[in-house]
Amino acid sequence: MKIALGADHAGFELKDHLARVLTDEGHEPHDHGTRSSESVDYPDFAAAVAQAVRGGDADLGILVCGTGIGVAIAANKVDGIRAATCNDLFTARMARAHNDANVLTLGARVVGVGVAEEIVRSFLSTQFEGGRHGRRLLKLHALEDTAAPAAA
Repeated sequence: MKIALGADHAGFELKDHLARVLTDEGHEPHDHGTRSSESVDYPDFAAAVAQAVRGGDADLGILVCGTGIGVAIAANKVDGIRAATCNDLFTARMARAHNDANVLTLGARVVGVGVAEEIVRSFLSTQFEGGRHGRRLLKLHALEDTAAPAAA
């Protein structure tokens, strides 16, 4: 699988570790930065990963920041992206099975390296169940089409 990866300064070490794990497990990680612990703005990296997924350059995306929340909010601004912050195996599995999440977000200050590896494996190996969940996804897509413009 082609996996788009991105992180801010708080998540870059975990992102780099996960890139190595993904490569070892036969995936193709594509790193969209950052590449140091120097302070950066997470929306830039979330946008790059989300656009890679939306554009078909990646099958799925993984974003890492301090909590996973900021990058999830940013990625979800991109039409067609369903980013889910997952701090345990159950939410990772459900994000894919019921919500067809296409971007996993992790908090480097929330989960340890070993747990993060297992969350990634669960997320990547779970398939969308469809059925009643597909109907709900159609409603989510409809929300994208009717969203009000942001206030200035």
